[in-house]
Amino acid sequence: MTSRNSILPKRRLLATAVAFIVSSAAQAAQAPATVAPSGTTTQTAPVATCALGSFLCPPRPINYNLCRPNAMLAFYEPAITKDTTLRETAVTDVHSGIDDGNASGVKVESPEPDVYHLTGGVRLERADQVMRADDVTYNSASTAYDAKGNVRYQEAGMLVSADRMTGTTTPNQADADHVTYQLLQSRGNGVADHAKVMDPQHGRFNMATYSTCDVGSHVWEFRAKTMNLNKDTGVGEARSATMRYKNVPFMYLPYFSFPLDDRRKSGFLYPTFGSNTYSGVYLTLPYYFNLAPNYDATVEPGFYSDRGLMLGGEFRYLLPQSNGSFDLHYMAHDKGEDQDVSHTSDRDGSKQRWLLQIANSTNLGDGFHFGANINRASDNQYFRDFGNDIYTTGVTLLSSSAYVSKGGKYWSASLGADDYQNVDAGLPNYVAPYRRWPRGTFNFNAPVLSWLDGGIDTEIVNFRKEDPAPVSPGFPGQVDGTRLDLAPFLAADFQGASWFVRPRIEYRYTDYRLDTDYQHYNYTQRDPSRSLPIANVDAGLIFDKQTSLFGTDYTQTLEPRLYYLYVPYRNQNNLPLFDTSAMSFDFWQLFTNNRFSGADRQMDANNLTAALTTRLLDDHGVERFSASLGQIRYFSDQKVQTPGVAPTNFAGSDYIAQVAMQFNDDWRMNSSYQWNPNKQQSPYLNTDAQAFVQGHETDLATVQVQRRLKGDGIINFSYRYRRNVMEQFDTSVVFPVSERWRALARWVFARRDVLPVYAPGGIGPFNTFTYSHRTLDAAVGVEYDSCCVAFRVLGRHFVRDYTRETANAIMFEMEFKGLGSFNPETGSFLRRAILGYQ
Repeated sequence: MTSRNSILPKRRLLATAVAFIVSSAAQAAQAPATVAPSGTTTQTAPVATCALGSFLCPPRPINYNLCRPNAMLAFYEPAITKDTTLRETAVTDVHSGIDDGNASGVKVESPEPDVYHLTGGVRLERADQVMRADDVTYNSASTAYDAKGNVRYQEAGMLVSADRMTGTTTPNQADADHVTYQLLQSRGNGVADHAKVMDPQHGRFNMATYSTCDVGSHVWEFRAKTMNLNKDTGVGEARSATMRYKNVPFMYLPYFSFPLDDRRKSGFLYPTFGSNTYSGVYLTLPYYFNLAPNYDATVEPGFYSDRGLMLGGEFRYLLPQSNGSFDLHYMAHDKGEDQDVSHTSDRDGSKQRWLLQIANSTNLGDGFHFGANINRASDNQYFRDFGNDIYTTGVTLLSSSAYVSKGGKYWSASLGADDYQNVDAGLPNYVAPYRRWPRGTFNFNAPVLSWLDGGIDTEIVNFRKEDPAPVSPGFPGQVDGTRLDLAPFLAADFQGASWFVRPRIEYRYTDYRLDTDYQHYNYTQRDPSRSLPIANVDAGLIFDKQTSLFGTDYTQTLEPRLYYLYVPYRNQNNLPLFDTSAMSFDFWQLFTNNRFSGADRQMDANNLTAALTTRLLDDHGVERFSASLGQIRYFSDQKVQTPGVAPTNFAGSDYIAQVAMQFNDDWRMNSSYQWNPNKQQSPYLNTDAQAFVQGHETDLATVQVQRRLKGDGIINFSYRYRRNVMEQFDTSVVFPVSERWRALARWVFARRDVLPVYAPGGIGPFNTFTYSHRTLDAAVGVEYDSCCVAFRVLGRHFVRDYTRETANAIMFEMEFKGLGSFNPETGSFLRRAILGYQ
């Protein structure tokens, strides 16, 4: 029987309060789930795959696609509204006699007219709330109720079943026996012997469990003797709790607290553990302090079996005009040895080890901004000894900077400093770049006419070297000094729909003031300078037509381009090299006015670049194929070089070709090739310790292929060759073995390398580019995923530093979905090591 004439007062529904006990037990970070009707599998949205070619893919979100149909959902009614705001105005519908064909009907068992006894299967519905029970007694005057037998309750956020529920709706209080619950927004579920609601914001469990696994099949779960939930503070508290995996307890906590919503709270974070070749077994146990809404702190005590105790701490703040963080790790006494294999350690017997990291961004007002990023370590062995994951062990240089900047519509200026610290345990400290203390810049670029811009680029820097390299006789050393670089320019832009011409003229003046000991570093002038004009013209045409390939329509372009550059020669041998080196030659270098980085060298040029590019664009404008070919023709000798490199008289540069294609979303290929038409003496001796001439051969060749496998799998292959530098193969794969298992692997193999060798007769050692046939990096592992548990095991063998010393690492990561994971560093490493990994 169904009646629209409610016998209960408006806005009241029996036993709604029990839901509050469990409504927020899930962690706030947990991904929402979609509840399916009975008989279907609970699924989350499909995982979006990372686009091919992405340098770093985001982590895969938590999903429950592997969960079985949930038996708890047998009484779930998907047609019920999810809008909780309708409760205040909705009328409560009462249905009774559902189970016995209305033979019992509604009975009033008390002479008092406000007491109702409903039997035979009772259903009460209001808005998103539905309650069912075998037997319900309700007092409309006191709002007291007593529901017995197969009690089931549903609302927008949860499902609850119990043997019996008693309480009042005003005030909202309830008791329930033998409770089973399911949270619909987070898959959290569990049972409790007894549940009590003191008011809508406070609840208590006795002998309770919580898990995100399938109901009745908990791979893992929390069990607590008592659990108190306080929605006012957003904090839950559990006492005498254990965490169990397959019913085996592996963690006991006499007391712990946990968040009920997005509000932060103080408490322990997941520990990190593992092993390091140089520090032994380590364990860290961080504790988080929620100090205020706009600042917090984390204290991280750690223990290394071979070195001792380390204390770490991080403080973060967010102010109206400033935000940043302060991070310090400190070991007062390192009981381990200074394993200075390469004799480059700068510890000097110190037992104190530390790492400092400071970041700040501050709005100073009136358009001024201050930014700082400070990174310093106690010594250059720190990351080798305390690199707790297989990514940070590869850190070789720490950079620090602090700048005040301001900008306008056409200009920008900055004043600050840059500092660098070598942290490669196999290299001496003089390999670190110069400190720039201080450095100032001013850049101005404004339109003069509609087709003409004018401006100036300005930089002044004071360079300092804390650990200069030893001075070699007759060779310029690492002298300190100040450099001023000014470059005013005029740049025009003429263009149409299918053509462009962009002339530019510039005058570059660079002035130095070296320290008084400049002669010790083999310089003849304290205040050398250089000034010269630079002129170039960049012009191109763009043709297009419609074409078809493999049954698909494309727009094909043909883009010829010419670039002329003129820079008169100036002798720059007396100028120091503060931050300048010759850049690697590539396609971009065909159209630049300087092949050197930094301002200490400006190339001389009388060159003409000719290049041709063709592209295929699909109907959406996406580039599916491109190919380019180009070369620089030299009309004069190339006289400006870095120290130790002789001038050249080449007629032309390398021929450069590059191809990129991706005709669908499942595979892509990139390739580049450089052929050297010139002959030049090699910078290395051959294996017989003899000088030899190189040329008329390949200078560079690269191939990269990426193919998607079975949806979320991927395979990468790349070949890299640069003459006198390296020849390497790099292969990686993520292979879906099944719905639950994925195999992971990466192998970087060096076929040729720069190595120290001995010539016949025992001559040497000396460095030469020769065959090495060695593994630089190899990693292999497996991943397992299930409804509520995932884990990853990864082993890695890799070259640590320039000493070519190798190391091994094994890492294990386990994730309890909805709670987080232990040792999450492996995912960060794999996203960097395997292109396209998610």
